[in-house]
Order: sequence, then structure tokens, then C-alpha cells
Amino acid sequence: MDLVPALEEPLKKVLGPATAKVMAEHLGLHTVGDLLHHYPRRYEERGQLTHLADLPMDEHVTVVAQVADARLLTFASAKAPRGKGQRLEVTITDGSGQLKLVFFGNGVHKPHKDLLPGTRALFSGKVSVFNRRLQLAHPAYELLRGEDADETVDTWAGALIPLYPATAKLESWKIAKGVQTVLPSVQEAVDPLPEQLREGRGLVSLPEALLKIHRPHTKADIEDARSRLKWDEAFVLQVALARRRHADSQLPAVARKPKQDGLLTAFDAKLPFTLTEGQQKVSKEIFDDLATEHPMHRLLQGEVGSGKTMVALRAMLAVVDAGGQAAMLAPTEVLAQQHHRSITEMMGELAEGGMLGGAEDSTKVVLLTGSMGAAGRRQALLDLVTGEAGLVIGTHALIEDKVQFHDLGLVVVDEQHRFGVEQRDALRGKGKQPPHLLVMTATPIPRTVAMTVFGDLDTSVLDQLPAGRSPIASHVVPAADKPHFLSRAWERVREEVSNGHQAYVVCPRIGDEDDDPKRSKKKPSPEDEAEKRPPLAVLEVADQLARGPLQGLKVEVLHGRMPPDDKDAVMRRFAAGETHVLVATTVIEVGVNVPNATAMVIMDADRFGVSQLHQLRGRVGRGSAAGLCLLVTEMPEASPARQRLTSVASTLDGFELSRIDLEQRREGDVLGQAQSGARTSLRMLAVIEDEEIIAEAREEATAVVSADPDLTHLPGLRTALQALLDEEREQYLDKG
Repeated sequence: MDLVPALEEPLKKVLGPATAKVMAEHLGLHTVGDLLHHYPRRYEERGQLTHLADLPMDEHVTVVAQVADARLLTFASAKAPRGKGQRLEVTITDGSGQLKLVFFGNGVHKPHKDLLPGTRALFSGKVSVFNRRLQLAHPAYELLRGEDADETVDTWAGALIPLYPATAKLESWKIAKGVQTVLPSVQEAVDPLPEQLREGRGLVSLPEALLKIHRPHTKADIEDARSRLKWDEAFVLQVALARRRHADSQLPAVARKPKQDGLLTAFDAKLPFTLTEGQQKVSKEIFDDLATEHPMHRLLQGEVGSGKTMVALRAMLAVVDAGGQAAMLAPTEVLAQQHHRSITEMMGELAEGGMLGGAEDSTKVVLLTGSMGAAGRRQALLDLVTGEAGLVIGTHALIEDKVQFHDLGLVVVDEQHRFGVEQRDALRGKGKQPPHLLVMTATPIPRTVAMTVFGDLDTSVLDQLPAGRSPIASHVVPAADKPHFLSRAWERVREEVSNGHQAYVVCPRIGDEDDDPKRSKKKPSPEDEAEKRPPLAVLEVADQLARGPLQGLKVEVLHGRMPPDDKDAVMRRFAAGETHVLVATTVIEVGVNVPNATAMVIMDADRFGVSQLHQLRGRVGRGSAAGLCLLVTEMPEASPARQRLTSVASTLDGFELSRIDLEQRREGDVLGQAQSGARTSLRMLAVIEDEEIIAEAREEATAVVSADPDLTHLPGLRTALQALLDEEREQYLDKG
């Protein structure tokens, strides 16, 4: 009796080195277990499969048919002027229709021997048209011979033929053959689901699920297998997150309760407005967490302009009141400077600790960025280590070894998706005990993604806009179809400026770089001719506007490659109203706050993602005047890019847009920002469709982990978790 290969067995031992090499290099499959988890992309029914009468154009197809006729023709060609060129034409039939196969040159000899009239085979290739007839050129084929013909047809062309994600180097049926070889190993698969959970939910066992996903007899088999395998992915991932939450909750932290009539009370008394209900509710959740002796780990999601910074600042002041320090970490220098400026303005004399004129309950607010001068940096570091500064706002520079705190109590991270988990942990290590952590994002994250990507954090959502905020009107400007719309856009900008307001113009590129090599290699997609030109650039657009439609207005540029002092100076002039129009890259996407800016024109808007456009648009309408956002594109009306822009223009609901964004992009792109390989290893689970499974898996995982944190009684789950975390660690290492 043959020995069944173990799941860890390398494929080269089981399938031979050549096939194993292609599987490893092109599909990332190294072991028997990897191949068993390489699931079919879809299934063809035998009837569908063999209908030559209705083959789709330009698609890769697999057909089972019989050779009706085969002719070897010689012809003259440039390469073979004496009539020595050879072409093999084979006609195949399946009863419903006929199809021609062609083979050329040296590729004719083997099929000429193999494909004799009467032979049955599986053929696979791309359908094209030649002389108004459908054909397959150089198809791959697999003969269905003598005694094993029935077995082969049953194997690949049983009731349902699995079609695998394949590559040009390895056709679907070769992968299926490999799977057939390792399929007996499914009995070795250790089930990660606790038996009680599996039975309670009526899920099939893991070996049965793997058999049914690769060799289904009915559609019900596929459904059974999918439900089971989705549960595995959701549950193992949620257990990993639940264990992280559990470990975090066991850490000690200093409880930070604000003192009566301290800095926070003084700050609240200064506020010229009352907090929204949402801000009050979220503040209470945060203050309750801060008052416990375990570190807070909270994600604060809020629409652009929903007042997250205000909520975070009040939490920071509460910690200073309780004798600690608070740090705010921003992804860019522009944003760190912006936060520093707006926080010191909001606090007034409360931010002048140790200075003349500072209020009694005041503290010092320092800025720390990589490009600061040595003297300013030395002073900031000194203020932090002595405890003189209660609040610090900075970039990655805060994470450096040299930075030491007197008593770090709270870390606020702005725009989490730009920070890895490692950086979060590095900053956490700066406290005598782990500080409390508040992560903020203005990118609305659908609930399931929040549970998957940020599953180790508790979530709070701010979904009301503060009073006095104005709605933003958004319109698509089809520059190619209707050039006069673009002229009107610039008129609108002039109108806003003549009413005393200001405007942004956003471009995808800076413009002083050489031709971007990444762009030149990219073939223009047939969808859009506009792709052929490089994206519009800040420096060119600013120049054209200043000399053309916006002549006479004060136009300035802002982009990431400017020296920090220049950036800051440009932002100050714009904030002070000295500049009418700011032409910028997406450096303004996050956190730039100029209430007097009411209009934004986004050039080549189709080059930005849905969520990014929503973020950018949130920079206008921040004051009492209504905001206007114009999305300029040269895309044709029917193109997907144009439909994306129409959806952005039609709703201001960021959660709705992030859902559209997720549906339109591959999930991997979104989950790829999750700072961890675990999330990108989802093969079966669709984050949007499977919301219910993810939510239920989270509940089950939390219960399992709180009952048995080390999973002592669940060896199968421990093994699956180990595999997931190894993959995660590998991803970290890949990131270098």
C-alpha cells in the first residue's frame, strides 16, 4: 500500500522537481498542504464544457472533444520560401459543433502523431478568429486514452470539472493532476475548528471539505466545502486577533483619570461651541478606557471633518491632568506641523506652560520632526525627558532610540494605515508601563474590514459632522467630451476667490522627475486613450493656470519633495489667506485644515482611488461656506473609471464609498494595507460578502480564547495558528 504523503512533504518529492519548480515559482505552492489549499477558481459542467457551438471569444477555454480530421499542410513563407513551412490543421467535434485547431512550425510534430481522427482529448487554449472562423492556436491538450479514458474524463470531466488559477507554464488540468496525486493526504489534515463549534454550525469536517472542493459531484458539495473553508479562514484569523487582544488586556497600565478643575476643564471652558453627541459618546468610551489599569487599544474612525482631532486632544489633556504625557504621531511632516499649529491655537495660553502669560494649568506643546534644526530638536528632547512638555506632536522621529519620555501615558496615531504594527509597538515601549493607545483614521472602513484588519482594536465611530460644517457639492468634469465644462471649472474657481475664498488644485504628479520608468513600461489599456500621456503634474499645471485661466490670482505649489521649511511657509501663506490657489499633490490629503478654502479641482481624478478622492474632498467646506469639488477626467463615459467618479460625486457617505471601493478593487489591495501577511492569505473569504461569518467567527474566537488563552485543549487550532503566524512573520521579513 502506498504511503500517504504528509501535508508538510515538499511537492518536489511527490510530483517531481520540474512541476514542483513551476508551482513554487509561479503559484507560491511548496508543500502538499499548500497544493490542497490551492482551491479551484470555478467549475465547468461537462455539458457546458464540451459545447463548441457557443465558445466565448478571447477567453481561455477547456473542451472535451473528438478529432474529426487532421491535415498537415506545407506552405511558402518568408522564413521558408521553398514551401517548407508546415501547418497542422485539426478539426475537433463534440456533436454540438466543430472547432479548428492550428499548430505551426516545429510545434506540429507531436500533435501530428497524437491527434489522429477518432482520438478523444481535453483541449485548452484561447479562442480567436481567423478567416471568420473560431480557432485555437497551439492549444495544450491531454489525450483520453483506452482503458483510462473514462477515468481521466471522470477525473477532469466528471460532473463538475474544477478549473484552477493557472499560469501559462502550468495548465489547469496539470494542476488538477497534481491535486489528484496528493488528494489522499486530506485524511492527514488536522481540523482547526473545535468539534462543538463545527457540529453546532453543521459544518463538514476538514478532510471532507477538501475532498469536496477539489472533486465535487454536485453543486451542493461545493457549497458545503466553501462554507466550511470560509469558516476556517475567518475563525483562525479572529483567534489570532483575539489572542492579541487578550495578551494586550493582561498588560499593566497606569490608570489616567483627569483631575477636577484641571487642564481639561479649563480647555472645555474656552471652547466656542459644544461637542456633538457623537463626540461626547466617543469621549466617554475613551475616558472609561483610560481609567482602567490595562492599556486602551481603540480605533477611532471618523469622516473627514467629524472632529476626531478635538476628541483626541481632550483625551491627551486628560492624561496630562493625570500626571502623564501624551504623544501624537502623524504620517508626514506637513501634517505634524499642521496638528501642532492647530492644537496650540485651540489651547491658546493653556499651551504656554512655563512661559510668561501662560495659564496656571498650562503645559508645553512641542513639535518633533526629522528635519528640525539641532538646537530646536535638543530643546524638544529635553522638554520630553524632564516632563516639561505634556504634549508632543511628531513624525516617525518620535520612535527613534534617542527620544525618551518622563512618563508617557497615551499615544495617538493619526492615519493608522500608514504605520506598521511594529512601529506602534516601538512607541509603546517608550512608556515605563505600556501607554494607552488611540488610533485614528479618516478612511471609512467597512465593519468587516475593521474586524479583519484592525481586529486587535476596539472601535469607535464618529459619524456626525460638527455644527457649522457645510455640505460639499461634487461634480464630474468630462474634459475630453465637453471641454467647455473645464473652462467653466476655472471660472468657478475665480468666482470663489472673488467672494473672498480660496481653492486647491490637486494633481497626481510633481513634474520635475524624469519620465517615470514604471509608467513607460505600462501598456496603455484599451479602456482609455488618456492613459497614453503621463498624469498631469503640479509644476506644469500651476504654470499653465497662472499664465492662462487663473492669470492675476496668486497661485503657489506644494508637494512632498520641497524642503520642510518651504512647505511650512507655503502652508502658512495659504492658511493666512495670502495665496488664492494652492496647486498640490496628495500631501494635502490628510489633515490640512483651511476653513476659508471652499473649492477643489482634482485633475486626472480617475488616477486616484475612491477613498482617496473622498479624503481629498474633505479638505473643502470646513468652514461655514459651502464646499465645491470638481473631478476632472478625460475618461470616456462608459469606462469603469468614469463610473467610479460618478459614484464619488453622488454620495458623501464615506462608508458607502469604501464599500464601492472594496467591491471594485481586489480585496487584497485593501487588506494589503493591513501590515500583516495573515490578512492577505484569505483565499476563500470575501470580506464584503461574508460579513456575517466574520462577525460570528469573532464572537466564537473571543469565547474560545477567554476560556483557554493558550489553546491547550485545541491542538489542531494551535497548528493552524502557527502556520498563519509563520506566514505573517515571513511577510514582515519580506518588508525588510
